[in-house]
Amino acid sequence: MDKAIITCAVTGVLTDPKQHPVPVSVEEMARSCKEAYDAGAAVVHLHFRRQEPGLGHLPTWDPEVCAAICDAVRSACPGIIINMSTGVMGPDIGEPAAAMRRVRPEIAACNAGTLNYLKTRRDGSWAWPPLVFDNPVAKVQGFLDVMRETGTRPEFECFDTGILRSVALFVENGMASRPHCNFVMGVASGMAAEPDLLPLLIRWLAPGASWEVTAIGRAEVWPLHQRAAELGGALRTGLEDTFYLPDGSKARGNGELIAAIAQCAERAGRTVASPTEARALLHLD
Repeated sequence: MDKAIITCAVTGVLTDPKQHPVPVSVEEMARSCKEAYDAGAAVVHLHFRRQEPGLGHLPTWDPEVCAAICDAVRSACPGIIINMSTGVMGPDIGEPAAAMRRVRPEIAACNAGTLNYLKTRRDGSWAWPPLVFDNPVAKVQGFLDVMRETGTRPEFECFDTGILRSVALFVENGMASRPHCNFVMGVASGMAAEPDLLPLLIRWLAPGASWEVTAIGRAEVWPLHQRAAELGGALRTGLEDTFYLPDGSKARGNGELIAAIAQCAERAGRTVASPTEARALLHLD
C-alpha cells in the first residue's frame, strides 16, 4: 500500500505508571491519544485501566470506564479509529464482551491461538511463573460472534507462525473472511523481532489478508518497523510495545514514537494514511 496505516498502542495491560510514562486516567488517555493522532496515528489500540487512586497499574473491563475513555479519545481525536484489546485468560469472555458491546469499537484484537507465555531473567529464573495464554478455537469463535454482533472488525493477533497459518484455516472453515493479521514479534517465547522473517510471514497469509507488525522490545525493533514499511504493511508502535526511540533514548510519550514510525513510512516512499483513508483500506465503512 502507498498509504501507511499507523496504530498507536497507547498503554498496555499492566505497565506500571509509577515506573513508565503510560497514560491511565480518562484525561491522560485522551491527551496521549491526541499526541499520537497529531503525529500521524489513524488508529489507537486501547487497554483500559482501573481509575481508583493507586490502582492504575491494573486492568478493568468495567463497561462505563471503557466507554468514558473511548468517548474522551473520540472527542479529542475527530475520526480516530478505536481498536480495543480483548485478551483474557481462561474460557470466560463475558467481561471483554460486555465492554465491546458498550464501546462498539471499529476494530478489536482477536488472539488467534494459544501460546506458552514465557520470559527468563539473566540468571535463567522465570521472570514470572510460566503461563499459558489460552486461545482455543471455541474461544476465538466466541469473540468473533461478539464482533459480528457489534460490527467490529477482528484483528487476528499472531504470536507464532502456527497461529498465523491457523488464520488461513479459519478462512477455509468459514469463521473469517479477508482477515487483518497482526504479526506480534518480540515476545520471548513467540516469533523473534527479526526483519528477515517478514517475507515468510507474508507468504503464509490467507488470500486477501492485510497485515501489520507489533514489534516488542527496545531500540533494536526499529529495523523491523522499517522493513515492514518497505514491504507495504500497516505500522504500529506505542508505549505498550516499547519505551525506546530509534536512537536508543527513552520516549517521553506516544507522540514521539508515532513521529518516529511515520519517518519509517516516509523513508519507504509511503505517505501516512488519515483515519478516513485507513477506514477505506481496512474495509471499515
